[in-house]
Amino acid sequence: MSGRLASKRAIVVGAGQTPGQTMGNGKATAILFAREGAEVLCVDRNGERAGETVAAIGEEGGTAHALAANIAKADDCAAIAEAAADRWGAADILINNVGIGGGGDGPAHTRTEDAYDRIMAVNLKGMWLTIRAVLPQMREARAGAIVNVSSLASLAGGFQLGYEMSKAAVNRLTTSVAQANAGRNIRCNAILPGFLDTPMAVEGIAAARGAPVEEGRAERDKRVPLGGKMGTAWDAAYAALYLASDEAAFVTGALLPVDGGMGGRIG
Repeated sequence: MSGRLASKRAIVVGAGQTPGQTMGNGKATAILFAREGAEVLCVDRNGERAGETVAAIGEEGGTAHALAANIAKADDCAAIAEAAADRWGAADILINNVGIGGGGDGPAHTRTEDAYDRIMAVNLKGMWLTIRAVLPQMREARAGAIVNVSSLASLAGGFQLGYEMSKAAVNRLTTSVAQANAGRNIRCNAILPGFLDTPMAVEGIAAARGAPVEEGRAERDKRVPLGGKMGTAWDAAYAALYLASDEAAFVTGALLPVDGGMGGRIG
């Protein structure tokens, strides 16, 4: 353990694991942070999945706690902040990893109003509610690092308008929070994952399309410039680790692509 987060207290929202063959971003981030010395509050709408992440951390000798919360509800977000304050006084790090798509999302001419409301309520409003709940303790401590998980879809796309709009708004939320809280030594950055081999992305999309998982995996792999292969949840986790650590003490308002070069393509 190198201790890049030694003595830090971190909230990882979306730390549960969607069932699948690979690992999701939230679980990987929580495990990595614990390996680097942080005490982690693992938050997930599904308390059982949060508990599984806590158990995995415990097996490696780390310290973590589980909390069930739905960030689409303001009271649940307040409960996250309260749990951190009761346990630590203040959280040092907040990772906002929750994001959804599908369910009626699509291009502008087909997308449903229900999909718009559902996706925006979770991906954008939920992230803001979580930040709003935790910021007061960080502002009082005059320190903190927030990392939001956005998406390469915030910059490009055309077939999932709700998801794309919500993540583009997350980018602006990130830069706004960074500017508004820089005077209190609170940093806010975002990572923009491209194609990662996670259960939600690969197996979830395959199930929605009724296609074989390996077919979808191969299709996504060949669209990645760097090595012709998707990244993994660990790539997102290591990016979050950098932005949350003191190594990034002079970095705020950054939107960091983790995409194997996909965002650099034109045409």
